[in-house]
Amino acid sequence: MIKVLFLIPNLGHGGAEKVLVNLVNNMNRMKFDISVTTIFGGGVNEQFLAPHIKYKAIFKKTFPGNSHFMKLFSPTLLHKLFIKENYDIEVAYLEGPAARIISGCKKNNTKLISWIHCTMHSLKDISVSFRNNDEATICYKKFDALVYVSQSCREAFQKYCKTDKKNIVLYNTNDSNAIREKALQVPKIMNQSNVFKWCGVGKIVPIKAFDRMLRIQKKLLEQGYMTHLYILGEGELKKELEDWCKANKIENNVTFLGYQTNPYQYVAHCDLFVCSSLSEGFSTAATEALILGIPVCTVEVSGMTEMLGENNEYGIITKNDETELYFGLKKLIDNPKLLDQYKKKSLQRSEIFRTENTVKKAEELFCSIIKN
Repeated sequence: MIKVLFLIPNLGHGGAEKVLVNLVNNMNRMKFDISVTTIFGGGVNEQFLAPHIKYKAIFKKTFPGNSHFMKLFSPTLLHKLFIKENYDIEVAYLEGPAARIISGCKKNNTKLISWIHCTMHSLKDISVSFRNNDEATICYKKFDALVYVSQSCREAFQKYCKTDKKNIVLYNTNDSNAIREKALQVPKIMNQSNVFKWCGVGKIVPIKAFDRMLRIQKKLLEQGYMTHLYILGEGELKKELEDWCKANKIENNVTFLGYQTNPYQYVAHCDLFVCSSLSEGFSTAATEALILGIPVCTVEVSGMTEMLGENNEYGIITKNDETELYFGLKKLIDNPKLLDQYKKKSLQRSEIFRTENTVKKAEELFCSIIKN
């Protein structure tokens, strides 16, 4: 049996945290002995780990200045302090602090994997959780393999931190059956008729650019369209965006649903999923929309071409620009037949994200890295 440790900063309500839970819960229990460790406890996704997964948190909760505190110690010392057991494979399941700690492993028989989820735009981005650029480069070169959630994510990282080890792309694991089952519930809030319902899902933080969606919604209403926008998620900008809606008198046409343990019941009853982000690694929320057969309209960010095709075959990709996103969305509202075509295409495309396929690829990686 292969003993695997996954280290992640926390199991909060982010996409990477959710797909990690999906991956470990579905891996072969007869082949893999799996442990998940978080640097900080208290995340909402902890409750969804399967009973057989060994879980612990290094610290009960996050604390102010933790990033500066970690940098006082070398990766080697941090690993010695935090990782007590022996594992065949140790996985840093997010760039940054988890990667810094795992890179400090000095056990010759342990293989190290760094799982990169974010698209890096500079060496500075890569080095945020490290003492400096040189330390980041040295740490990442200690890994036996680097896994990326999209091809564009890999290209961006390798541009600024080139490594000669395994550099492979593995798509995120979604629990397709559970997603579709949970979507069968019908929330009362979604029962209005003759209204075009569209949604966005994610942390309400600057990089997700939900403010773009609010301005688009205001513009659609001013032009006489009957539309309602639903935003699922929590974050630092939520109160500010709610206040903006009130100030612009669109609060009755925008619903902030907060964090939902079952977001699928809401997404499944929308006509369209929209991604307005400034940057993504590989959007978990967009993948889930495809699984539910909901058309996707997105700005151009990492992973979307792989997901939706280079020629908008499975969804609409616009330039990463608010005006272009508005026209892409409006095109679908004005053309119900095109919208219906994308519903069918979404379900077709979702097959490449089947749980069995993505889990199998990860398991094959772990087995091959042990053999080598």
